[in-house]
Amino acid sequence: MSTATASTTSTFTAQTECVGTIPESTKDLVRSYVDQGLNVGIVVGIVTPCGTEIYAYGETELSGGQPVDENTIFEIGSTGKPFTAILLADMVERNEVSFDDPIEQFLPNNVTVPTRGERSITLIDLATHTSGLPNIPDNFAPADMNNPYADYTVEQMYEALEQFNLKRTIGIQYEYSNFGMGLLGHILSLRSGMSYEELMVTRIANELGMPGTRITLTPEMKSRLATGYRDGEPFPLWDIPTLAGAGALRSTVRDMLTFLAANMGLMESRLYEAMQLTHEPRYPVDASMEVGLAWHIRTLNHAQVVEHHGATGGYWSFAGFIKDKKTGVVVLTNTFHDIDEIGLGLLRESTMQP
Repeated sequence: MSTATASTTSTFTAQTECVGTIPESTKDLVRSYVDQGLNVGIVVGIVTPCGTEIYAYGETELSGGQPVDENTIFEIGSTGKPFTAILLADMVERNEVSFDDPIEQFLPNNVTVPTRGERSITLIDLATHTSGLPNIPDNFAPADMNNPYADYTVEQMYEALEQFNLKRTIGIQYEYSNFGMGLLGHILSLRSGMSYEELMVTRIANELGMPGTRITLTPEMKSRLATGYRDGEPFPLWDIPTLAGAGALRSTVRDMLTFLAANMGLMESRLYEAMQLTHEPRYPVDASMEVGLAWHIRTLNHAQVVEHHGATGGYWSFAGFIKDKKTGVVVLTNTFHDIDEIGLGLLRESTMQP
């Protein structure tokens, strides 16, 4: 039997027309995951026009950790990819780049970029996973499989780019690519003259008020960091210096709810127009899903859902929202165990609300 404690934090108003709080069925599912030992700690958050509610269950660490809460820091992995896409869209809005700019114009002159026919890879090809680049670079050979991206260098990334032979026409077919999204983050960093983290903090985190969203953690933030777990054992953080745009961020449920609120227009933000550009369906992924700029777009009960999930060695994350209902859901856990059904189930439940 788990000794975990539960906590609920809510800013929902008492108005009868305000619906969208976290139902008991979702809380039961969260408790079952933790009590069965599938997850160490889970934090679920929902944001609507009526406010936010956060439900937390479990611990930051097995056997003696603190209860997880809205300010607990987790790795979010690929759920950070929409941040990279928003940085691109924002730079387009600022007239710093264009979606259709070939990527070679931002890279060093001695770097050769693969082409296919007369077509060059563009920035939007990277953002929509249609560049033809593989998920992982061909020369990816980690020294430490528990921290696989730590020793992958910019020079290796350039080498992989030069040596890759594109197997299909660019800008036609979706193929999920950590390589491509990481390369996009690198290019935006070069264009801005800032590191990827500096760019993200300056243009997104500081703009929206997300102090718990960073790559580099301060001592105070480390005190709020949940230990990651895989197969019941502690798992180290992932360091992703070169391909940071693919998933190097750490965040909290509180910050991620702010991020979704901004995407849905529930708060004023200079980023709103750029965010809307990332939500537009661009290419089919499969019969039931499309891709925008990084975001995946699906239909649940006739409602359009914009979402992304992520995982690193010891963490799993989910963030998604229903645009028409302005309802967003975040689920973060410090265990490599799929929690997508918690997030999708809560969004599915929300589609059935009046």
